Amino acid sequence: MNQKLKEKILESLSAVLPITGIVLLLSILLVPVELGAMVMFLVGAVMLVIGMGFFQLGAEMAMTPLGEGIGVQISKTRNIILVLLIGFSMGVIITISEPDLQVLAQQVPSIDNLTLILTVAVGVGIFLALAIMRILFQINLSTILIVLYLLLIGISLLIPKDFLAVAFDSGGVTTGPMTVPFIMAMGVGLASVRGDKNASSDSFGLVALSSVGPVLAVLILGLFFRPTEAAYTASSVALVFTTRDVIWEFLTSMPPYIKEVFISLLPVVAVFVLFQIFSRRYKRRQVTRVTVGFLYTYIGLVLFLCGVNVGFAPVGSSLGNDIASAEWKWLLIPIGMLIGYYIVKAEPAIQVLNHQVESVTNGAVSAKSMNRCLSIGVSVSVGLAMLRVLTGLPIYWIIIPGYVIALILSRLVPKMFVGIAFDSGGVASGPMTTTFLLPLSIGACDAVGGNLMANAFGVVALVALTPLIAVQIMGILYQYKLKAAGKTAVSEAGVLDAMDEIIEFEEGY
Repeated sequence: MNQKLKEKILESLSAVLPITGIVLLLSILLVPVELGAMVMFLVGAVMLVIGMGFFQLGAEMAMTPLGEGIGVQISKTRNIILVLLIGFSMGVIITISEPDLQVLAQQVPSIDNLTLILTVAVGVGIFLALAIMRILFQINLSTILIVLYLLLIGISLLIPKDFLAVAFDSGGVTTGPMTVPFIMAMGVGLASVRGDKNASSDSFGLVALSSVGPVLAVLILGLFFRPTEAAYTASSVALVFTTRDVIWEFLTSMPPYIKEVFISLLPVVAVFVLFQIFSRRYKRRQVTRVTVGFLYTYIGLVLFLCGVNVGFAPVGSSLGNDIASAEWKWLLIPIGMLIGYYIVKAEPAIQVLNHQVESVTNGAVSAKSMNRCLSIGVSVSVGLAMLRVLTGLPIYWIIIPGYVIALILSRLVPKMFVGIAFDSGGVASGPMTTTFLLPLSIGACDAVGGNLMANAFGVVALVALTPLIAVQIMGILYQYKLKAAGKTAVSEAGVLDAMDEIIEFEEGY
């Protein structure tokens, strides 16, 4: 166990180190940062690394087996009403438990926290139930996504522009470190019982559909609810003068996160207890392993959220404000792209998804190639977000063409890549995006005097959009290279069988 934890922490270190280095270079070359603030940032980075290590191991030990077990049991249930109720309940419970959603709700100045959280939770619950039915009845994912996104685009034209960016951001934040391991594993469990040739591709798509639900729910809320422009209080860097001040700042800031994560995890633990009582699925040794996994998840999320919110977010807001206030404010776009390229590697749920993809495809799509592809996608999206901040470009002009392209591509790529791509979009927009990129965007928007609701928000939505296109382009390249190698057709069975002819994307993409 210690060796496994060490491996996870080293993985986290390699993910967080680049973004830490970028911020250090920026503070030296372009925007000087006070020494105390930089020490806070570095301590936050250390907590981030350790927290991610604990979380990833905990998710592997607890959330994944629980989600997979529930998925298997649902597949064996003949009562459709019961299946729908279980899917809806799990969606609501997991979403309310999602730390990312709490972070976004606190940063939206004009919508009541509870109103936003409950609206999003109901949206996820309904669409998780729909996603389960899709897998059980083997309905084509691309067809459902086309219908749903056309509906989203239609409704989005009817609501105030100040509401639109927050609505699309809501879809991104719901698929974070709590939700993704559980929902991904549930998809694998649901599909594993079927055993047909499309089971592997159908195991993906739950995250994709669960990301649509909150967007639609918040858009519908926007038809009746009119947000008011309220003052936003940016997170400020704590004033520290000694190392004792630094440690004291983190220690005094930690109790709210200890409570928040405990409340978040409690419903999930309750689900595990009830599931074990009724199904008797796990033996004593497995129950012990899952229990330890929940403990690791708890420790990891507390350290992660405290490190990110206390150390990372204030520096992100300060950097955005300083860069946008300078004469060379247009450098915000390439700087944002560089940060976006590396920040996605530090998302905890991304690593869970990438290893899940590698496992389900037997290595046909490696975790390394997924990382690179997502990094490129997120880099483009952050660049577009910074362009919006500086120019006030309406989010319609990016979101609508982007989703149209993604939906067209979904008819051209192998089925498995459709599910992986749309899942990737939701997963890429996690706590690092919400607590570093969003403050960076808000700080920059504040400096240029822009509309926070219309221009600063939307960065999460764009981060969730571009991976849909990037991963599907990877799927087209994969399909083309297989055909060039003499393959006459690409199917999921072919992906899993042709292991000797796997394309090494990390060298060619």
